[in-house]
Amino acid sequence: MEAWLQQWLSLLLRWAHFITGIAWIGASFYFNWLENHLQRRAQSTQDASPAKADPIAGDPIAGDLWAVHDGGFYYLQKYRVAPQHLPEPLHWFKYEAYFTWVTGLALLIVVYYWDARLFMLDPSVSGISTAQAIALGVSAMLVSWLVYDGLCRSRLRRHTAWQGALIAAWFVLLAYVLSHYLSGRAAFIHVGAAMGTVMVANVFFVIIPAQKELVAALAGGRTPDASKGNDALLRSRHNNYFTLPVLFMMISSHYPATYSGVNNWLFLAVFSLSVVGIRHWFNVRHLPQHSKWVLPAAVLVMFCLMLASMPRQGTPSGVAGQAAGLTTAPTTLQIMPVITARCAGCHSGHPTVSGITTAPLAIAFDTADEVEAQAERIFQAAVVNRTMPLGNLTTMSDAEREQLAQWYAGLAKKTP
Repeated sequence: MEAWLQQWLSLLLRWAHFITGIAWIGASFYFNWLENHLQRRAQSTQDASPAKADPIAGDPIAGDLWAVHDGGFYYLQKYRVAPQHLPEPLHWFKYEAYFTWVTGLALLIVVYYWDARLFMLDPSVSGISTAQAIALGVSAMLVSWLVYDGLCRSRLRRHTAWQGALIAAWFVLLAYVLSHYLSGRAAFIHVGAAMGTVMVANVFFVIIPAQKELVAALAGGRTPDASKGNDALLRSRHNNYFTLPVLFMMISSHYPATYSGVNNWLFLAVFSLSVVGIRHWFNVRHLPQHSKWVLPAAVLVMFCLMLASMPRQGTPSGVAGQAAGLTTAPTTLQIMPVITARCAGCHSGHPTVSGITTAPLAIAFDTADEVEAQAERIFQAAVVNRTMPLGNLTTMSDAEREQLAQWYAGLAKKTP
């Protein structure tokens, strides 16, 4: 019953998180696109007209643009600060961010904290307890916001390049620390959760309050404070750059090659730098003098990471390389006891591990034929990446991994 409940909660929360995330990120991308493509107007008192009277001297309109969509034309304007009178109705964009974070936190609890022994811990990395792992993950989210917000409120806000560099350095440090205490997949997901927390905190504590102040100033007949809007715009820009790294970290658990390496924190840092470069190119490509080299450089870095993660015959212990030179190797029938004891608890038509109701990825190891059909997956997951069994819950030994390497090498020799 518990496993059934967990599976349905995971499904519904993931579905809700996916939907609200699309709404939030879609709105963020759209408004950043609007900001980047506005036809800017020069601020001149000669352009002002009685119809555009505003506390801001000159033309109150910062820019405008025409767009065509859904079979019709749209005309949009952005004010430098605010119109003279409060418009009705006024549409807000905030609940998408809040519900994305709430569903994401709930999903983190259901998937990672509920089965912390499986997903949070890796005995080969550290010997911390499940309670310590969960506390570390939660602390990473809270401390990240405090560090980030402190940097944004410091004097560094006048030096955006240094500010951005220090923000990036913090998340690299966070990835390094988490990768030395949590399993690779848990480390990646918690760096993503920390960035996501910063993003939603920006909306809740800075962007929405700035917008509320603008609305309150108009309603009260006061001159709006343009600095609050500028601060909100800066935080929104940060959110824009965070988005692609966060999306990668949210899906990274499906790709063990990204988080299974000894220096997985470095892989995460470089990959994030690459996708930030891609995001930057999209942000500035409309400018006449933008840096054309950013996109090819980012793609080149991505390609280098692909090469770095390419499967190798050798492993950290060298067992696969040794096995390749053997004249004899265990047969599939001889290796079945290892598979049954260490892998079939999850990968079976009738799983016995608590919390697992169906074989992950529909891969079962109940028969010798099924095992041979998945030989490459078994070798990569158990010998090369060492990501299986999850959290090494079934305590697969190095000697058993060596047997799997020998078995795989024997199969490879038989393959024509």
